[in-house]
Amino acid sequence: MSVAADIVSVRDVRNEMMKRAETAALEFLEKEYKRWYAVDPEAGATIESIADLMRAGGKRVRPEFCLSGYLAAGGDPEGHAIVSAAVALEFLHASALIHDDVFDESAVRRGAPTVHVKYSELHRSRGWQGESPRFGESVAVLAGDLALVYADIFMADAMPAATAAWGDVRAELMVGQHLDVVAAARYSGNPRLSRTIAQLKSGNYTIHRPLLIGALVAGRSDLSAPFEAYGLAVGEAFQLRDDLLDMFGDTDTLGKPAQLDLERHKMTLVLSLAIERDPAVRALIDAPDAAPARLQQALLDSDTAREVEKHIGELVARGGAALADADLEPGWHEELLALADAVAYRDK
Repeated sequence: MSVAADIVSVRDVRNEMMKRAETAALEFLEKEYKRWYAVDPEAGATIESIADLMRAGGKRVRPEFCLSGYLAAGGDPEGHAIVSAAVALEFLHASALIHDDVFDESAVRRGAPTVHVKYSELHRSRGWQGESPRFGESVAVLAGDLALVYADIFMADAMPAATAAWGDVRAELMVGQHLDVVAAARYSGNPRLSRTIAQLKSGNYTIHRPLLIGALVAGRSDLSAPFEAYGLAVGEAFQLRDDLLDMFGDTDTLGKPAQLDLERHKMTLVLSLAIERDPAVRALIDAPDAAPARLQQALLDSDTAREVEKHIGELVARGGAALADADLEPGWHEELLALADAVAYRDK
């Protein structure tokens, strides 16, 4: 069989497993909604919020890498535990998105109102007591927490093989979120801290840990080192692309507000590097009235984007090199290289 045929074959298998995971998640949410709606119609609101977010689509990067790690390690495509693990990672992601939108005061996610905005408007329209924004944020926090509970329920099927890795990825995500909030408050360029945040919130959480969980469920702990090296490099490339898209993309394409990181003073890795290398960008950051539009123009005028694009290419190459000697199933070296390109050079 040719390399191209191998790639098509492994993708077909993974895509079928992705469908199983999505079906499992939505069927579970439907049962949960009916269960709690029977207790009280309002009790289904948090489940409905999670289900709406899941139905709206998304890149499904984490389950895709989890299933890829499993299949690359020789896992059985008919396995049940790995599908549950993939669902767990998507619930974890839903939890992070719902909470992140509260932190960032974002109004749109995947082309629809964010959870806290939706319920704030509902509160206002019904004339309920209290502050509408606080109500919306409260519902969103609870919905995000419930998504995390559901993640644990599904990941239980993959235990004990994935116990330690699952604990790590949840802890890393929370610590990364905290550092992200602190960095935005400080608003001073620190490439080392920004890289740490990117590693915790993207390198580990998006690619490294999902790949590792897949390999561990398949019984291949020997792949931990190459998957970590690949995951951290490609994860940083993923985050750098995310930063560039936020800075220079548009809301309609992204399905969420563009330039939000600039408006919310998020000290992204790209911005931190620009501050370090360009005095004009540094001057705007230090100014008390640095308008996002002026900062965006300064970034456009600088060489930052070009330098970051070059670095993304280097990271993708580094990720590929990390797999050179890894003992993977046929077609998976090539497919993981293709996945690295897909996440590093995406347009949304």
